[in-house]
Amino acid sequence: MPSRPTLIAGLLLTVGLLLVPAPTAAQNAEIKIDIDRTIGEVDSLIYGNFVEHLGRNVYGGIYDPDSPLSNEQGFREDVIQATRDLNVSLMRYPGGNFVSNYDWEDGVGEERPNRLELAWSRIESNEFGTNEFMEFAEAVDTEPYFAVNLGTGTIEEAQQWVEYTNYEGGTYYSELRKEHGHEEPYDIKYWSLGNEMDGYWQIGHLNAEDYSKKAREAAKMMTRTDPDLSLVAAGASNFRPDADPMHWNRIVLDELKDVVDYIALHIYVGDPNDNYYNFQSTPHVMEERTELVEGLIDIAMQDADREDEIKIAWDEYNVWYRARSGSDMEGETALEERYNLSDALVIAGFLNGFIRQADIVKMANLAQLVNVIGTMFTTPDDMFKQTIYYPIQLYAEHAYGTSLDVHVNSETYDTDEFFIGLGEQQTQQSDVPYLDVSATHQDDGEVIINVVNRHRDEAITTDLISQTGGFEGPFEVYEINGPDVNARNTFEEQPVQTEQLDDVQGGGESFTYTFPPHSVTMLKGRIAQ
Repeated sequence: MPSRPTLIAGLLLTVGLLLVPAPTAAQNAEIKIDIDRTIGEVDSLIYGNFVEHLGRNVYGGIYDPDSPLSNEQGFREDVIQATRDLNVSLMRYPGGNFVSNYDWEDGVGEERPNRLELAWSRIESNEFGTNEFMEFAEAVDTEPYFAVNLGTGTIEEAQQWVEYTNYEGGTYYSELRKEHGHEEPYDIKYWSLGNEMDGYWQIGHLNAEDYSKKAREAAKMMTRTDPDLSLVAAGASNFRPDADPMHWNRIVLDELKDVVDYIALHIYVGDPNDNYYNFQSTPHVMEERTELVEGLIDIAMQDADREDEIKIAWDEYNVWYRARSGSDMEGETALEERYNLSDALVIAGFLNGFIRQADIVKMANLAQLVNVIGTMFTTPDDMFKQTIYYPIQLYAEHAYGTSLDVHVNSETYDTDEFFIGLGEQQTQQSDVPYLDVSATHQDDGEVIINVVNRHRDEAITTDLISQTGGFEGPFEVYEINGPDVNARNTFEEQPVQTEQLDDVQGGGESFTYTFPPHSVTMLKGRIAQ
C-alpha cells in the first residue's frame, strides 16, 4: 500500500467523478443454480486477514498490556475472541510496507532496540515480534503467513528467519529459537517474497528484473532450509497511469514460474466523491484484473517445469479512502477508517468475486485486523465490530465446497468513468447487475447462495431455480443490513450486524425470495441428489 499520496494522485481523486443518475428500480430477477456447472473448490485461505506493524493494529489493537481487557501475555482477550469468531484461516505478518525496512532479529530475544520505522514514520519498539505473533496466531487458531524483507533485507536474512522458525535444531538460529523458549519449530508454510516491490513508495523498490533475481535467490536459500515452503511472489500492487502492471507481472511470472506457488495482487477501493453505484461496482475491477493475470499465468505455465499451476493471492484488499492523506497516513492513529453499510456491501462483493474465481484465486487477506482499516475498533477498555466484519464472518463460517457457475438474470446499470482508488487508472463498468451472486455446493447436497442487492432503494423479488434436482426442505436465511447505506457501527450502537431470519421453504424446482435493498443475504439449504 502506498505510504504517501503524490500531488498528482491527489488531483486525480478530486477530478471528474460525476454522480451516476439514480438507476431505474429493478423489481424482478432470476437466479439459476446448476450443480453440474462448477468452477473450482473454494479454498479456505480466501478468508485470511493481515496484521501489520502500523498505527494501532499491533500496539493498542491485538497487544495492549496496559488494558484491563488483556491477558497475562498482553493480548486483548476481546480481540482474540472476535478474531476466533471471524474464522480467520490465514494471518499475514508483519507487513506490508513495514517489512521492507524490518530486521526480524530486532523482534526476538531479550534485547529489543527501538528503531526508526520509515514506512509509516514512527518509532518501532520491537516489543512485539515473531514469537509474540505466533502466540497470538495459536490463540486465534489461524495459519501464519510471513513476508520477508526484500527491500533493505538480504537473501541471507530471509533464509535465517526460516531457519529460526522452521528448522528443528542443531544450527545457530534453530538453537536461538530454543533459547528464546520455543523448543519446537513453528513449521510456517506460507512466505511472501517481499511486499509491493514494484512501488516507488516501497523502501528498496526494484524493477521487475532485479526483483525477480533477488526473489529467486532468496527462494533458493529458503527452500533449501525447508523444502515444504509455499512461496508467494510480489505481483503488481497498483494500476497507476504511469505504470504498466502487466509488464511487471509478465516478467515476474516468467522468471519465477518454477519457484513460487502464488502471485500476490493488491487492491484498495473507495468512494471519495459519494457515488454509491460507482463504488458498488469496484469488486468487478478485481475480477477483471484476476482474469488478466490468469492469462499471463497460462502463458508462463506452457513451458514451466512443474505440474501444478501458480495461483493468485489477493493478499491485500479492502475499502480505504477516508484515512488516506496527510496526518491520517502517519502516527499512532494512522489509517483508522470508520466503515458503513455501503463498505460492507463492497466487501461482500469481493468475497463473491473470489468464490466465482475459485479455480485460480486460492488466497485472500483483508487488510487489516484491528483499528488500521480494520474489522474491529478498540479503545483501552472497549471494542466494537465494524460493518465489514460481518460479511467476512458469515462467508467464512458457511461458504465452502465447490463454486458454482450461477446464471443471474437481473437488471443492470452502467457507471461513469471513475478512479477506484488513489492514483489508479480510470475504469468504467457496464452492465453491472443489481444482484451480485455466488453459490457453493457440498457433496452432501448442501447449497449456499450468497446475494448482494446493490440497489439503494428497491427490493428485488427473485425466482431461485434449480436446474439439476429439486430444492429440499427449508432454507436458513442470514441477512446483513441497516437503516441506510451510510449506517455505521459505534461503541454506543451497532445497527449493522448479521441477523438470522425465519427459514423459507424451498421445496421443488423453484422458490421465490425478495432481497431487501442494500443488503447481503445468505440462503443455506439443500438440493436433492
